[in-house]
Amino acid sequence: MTPIARDAAVITFWGASFLVIYAYLIYPLLLWLVASWRPVRRPPAMVDSDLPSVSVLVAAHNEEAVIRARLENMLALDYPASKLELVVASDGSRDRTNDIVREFAPRVGLIAFENNGGKAAALDASIPRLKGEVVVLSDANTMMRTDAVRRLAEWFSDREIGVVCGKLVLTDAETGANVDGLYWRYETFLKRCEAKLGGLLGANGAIYAIRKKLFPGIEPGTIVDDFVIPLVARIRSGCRIVYDEQAIAYEETPAEVGMEFRRRTRIGAGDFQSLGFVWPLLNPAKGWVCFTFVSHKLLRWLCPFLLLAIAAANVVLVDRGFYGLCLLLQCGLYGVALLGRFIAMQNGVGKIVRLATMFAAMNAALLVGFFKWATERQQGAWERTAR
Repeated sequence: MTPIARDAAVITFWGASFLVIYAYLIYPLLLWLVASWRPVRRPPAMVDSDLPSVSVLVAAHNEEAVIRARLENMLALDYPASKLELVVASDGSRDRTNDIVREFAPRVGLIAFENNGGKAAALDASIPRLKGEVVVLSDANTMMRTDAVRRLAEWFSDREIGVVCGKLVLTDAETGANVDGLYWRYETFLKRCEAKLGGLLGANGAIYAIRKKLFPGIEPGTIVDDFVIPLVARIRSGCRIVYDEQAIAYEETPAEVGMEFRRRTRIGAGDFQSLGFVWPLLNPAKGWVCFTFVSHKLLRWLCPFLLLAIAAANVVLVDRGFYGLCLLLQCGLYGVALLGRFIAMQNGVGKIVRLATMFAAMNAALLVGFFKWATERQQGAWERTAR
């Protein structure tokens, strides 16, 4: 091997390693240090007469197993009935979803689409038909606290705010207990800090609100609509996106690891697709949102390729003692991650194993998602997964 090739491998190894460590460890630390100086804002409480009119829109596809409970949850919301519109957008459902929704008429409206065109297409066609000044978007398998919509709506007394993201709590399908894992708590921490800096990225499709007049429209086939809609609204209008941890919704975790991997693969494909919509955020003039977008999102999306580059450079340099140890360490970590896929342990060691498994699976899903996006094999139309 020539000295130039060896030097290139060394630079690749250390450069890629730094970027991975930065994305997952250094960036959160920097974010925390800066955000810790910023106060947590709360909107003023509003009397009923001052609250904006709100439309709650739930997108659904073959949701007969959960839709009745979801509608009962919507009807229990603590919000003035005269200012609240409840609507289900049924995207080509072939089960009893539409029939169940019709049982709740006229309290709940139904927009039924004949074909399964995908969630983005359903939202794009439905939102312009809603009556509310503010649209709250949610999913059929999500359950909101009774005060969640009111907490979201109160933020819109500030005209600069265009989007409000609520907090999603993950629960166990069997017990209903909170099962927010380390990774979910980590992501919630980042969301909280980014919101303090005015650099919040997107929302959570289970619970967020947007001013109807700021809804930018969305291309059919868009996969991560809850990421694209808020950020395109921000790019076009300059509005602020805020996060309210007291506007809470609950959602059950997938029952099988395989379903979670498919979900992450789909999201991964959507992440790469979204670059075509949100690339203006790469402009440093965007301030904190550019910093958070590059650090939290873009580097994460590149992480599978960085890990492959680290492994390839490590193989090239394996004859040098230190790099040989690094290669053994990599193999060991990936072996532990594979072990965690098949063996469940509840002690401290088990938590480390699960963390390694989650990291490897997440990046593998991103890699698969990239190739699905690149080959146009990931479509926007959805198929319901068991919950």
